[in-house]
Amino acid sequence: MDEDSDTRKINSSFLRDHNYATEADIISTVEFNSSGELLATGDKGGRVVVFQREQESKSQPQRRGEYNVYSTFQSHEPEFDYLKSLEIEEKINKIKWLPQQNAAYFLLSTNDKTVKLWKISERDKRPEGYNLKDEDGRIRDPSTITSLRVPVLQPMDLMVEATARRVFSNAHTYHINSISVNSDLQTFISTDDLRVNLWNLEITDRSFNIVDIKPANMEELTEVITSAEFHPQQCHTFAYSSSKGSIRLCDMREAALCDKHCKYFEEPEDPSTRSFFSEIISSISDVKFSHNGRYLMTRDYLTVKVWDLQMENKPLETYQVHDYLRGKLCSLYENDCIFDKFECVWNGSDSVIMTGSYNNFFRMFDRNTKRDVTLEASRENSKPRAILKPRKVCVGGKRRKDEISVDSLDFSKKILHTTWHPHENIIAVAATNNLYIFQDKVN
Repeated sequence: MDEDSDTRKINSSFLRDHNYATEADIISTVEFNSSGELLATGDKGGRVVVFQREQESKSQPQRRGEYNVYSTFQSHEPEFDYLKSLEIEEKINKIKWLPQQNAAYFLLSTNDKTVKLWKISERDKRPEGYNLKDEDGRIRDPSTITSLRVPVLQPMDLMVEATARRVFSNAHTYHINSISVNSDLQTFISTDDLRVNLWNLEITDRSFNIVDIKPANMEELTEVITSAEFHPQQCHTFAYSSSKGSIRLCDMREAALCDKHCKYFEEPEDPSTRSFFSEIISSISDVKFSHNGRYLMTRDYLTVKVWDLQMENKPLETYQVHDYLRGKLCSLYENDCIFDKFECVWNGSDSVIMTGSYNNFFRMFDRNTKRDVTLEASRENSKPRAILKPRKVCVGGKRRKDEISVDSLDFSKKILHTTWHPHENIIAVAATNNLYIFQDKVN
C-alpha cells in the first residue's frame, strides 16, 4: 500500500441485480488464477462464473484491467444421500486454480461432499468433410462412398467450453471446508471437520487419509478442523487450523498419518478477558501461507494474526479487524453472526493483508507502515473510476459527519470472501450477490 492506499478506484463491478437476487446468487468463493488473468467465483446455486481480463488495446488503453465474463457453467447439482436422509446442497465452498501448463485452464471446485476438476478451453475451429458422416452428422451408408475426402478445419465463432475431467467423491463423511493444491502439481488435499484427505489428480477412486482427529467416542470431541493449506514451496508440508484457535504444521515425510504435528501455534489466553464467547471468537476461520512460505496468516472472529513459522508461542503481528464489536457479542450470538467465517488474503508481496467485515466494509493492513484502512464495497460507489473513501466506525460519544455509528451497522451485509491479484494491486470482493473489482488509483 502506498500513498494511494486509501483512495482506491473501482475498475468494474459485477453481478446480478439486487432486485432479482435469490439465495442461489449469493457468492460463496472468489479466486484469481496464478497469472491474475482469470477470476473465478462460485455461488450457492452451484454455478462457477469465470471472468477474463481485458487485453490492452492501443485505441482504449484505459480498458486494460476490466474483467468480463469468460465462461459460466453449472459445477454442482443438489443431491440427496439416501442412506443418511440428508440433502447435499450444490453451494460451491471453494475454488482452486491449477497452474496453467498448456492452452487450457484447470480448476478444482467443491461443494460439501464432492470435488471436481474442470477443464476450461477455447475452440475456434471445427472439422468438416468427414467420410462416414454427412454435414448434418448423420451416418452415411458405406456403399454410397465412392471417394475419400481429407477432413479440414474450418474457422468458427470462438466457443469457451467447460468440461468435468475428474470427480473426486465418496471420501468425506462431514462437510468439506477447504481444498488446496500441492506445489508438486500432482496432488491436492480436501478437508472436512475431522479429516484431511490427500488425492492424486489422476486418481478418483481412492484417497489417503493423512489427518484424522475423530475420537472413538464422539462425546469426547472438543475441536474440529476449520481450514487447511499446503505450503507454497515445500510439497511435504501443510498446516491446518482448529476451532480452538490453534494451528498445526505437519510434515508428510514423518508418517503416513500425520496425527503428530511438527509445530503447534497457539496464543495463550488472557484469563482476565475470558468470557462465555471466548472459545467461539477464537475459532480460526481461515489459514493462509504467505507467498514466500515464511509466515502463516489466520483469521478469527475479531482479529487477523501473522505467525512466523519459527516462533510457535505467540503471533508476530495481531491486527484488530472490528474491535468495536467486542461489546456486541451477545446480540451477534443471538443472530448467529458470531459464527460467520471470514477469509483473509495476502497481497502479491506479502506486505499488505486484507479481510472482510460487516456493513460491506473490508479492512487492509500495511505490515510495513502499520497503517490500516476501512473501505466499503457498495452500489453507491461502484461507478467506474469512482474513488473509495476511507470509512470510520464511531463507538459511543459524539459522531462526526463522516463516521458511522456501530449501532447502525448492517450485519446482513458482510464481506466473507476476498482475493488479491498475485502480481498487481487489484482485488476482488464478494458482497452477498455482487462482485466488486477494485484497483489502485491510476492517472
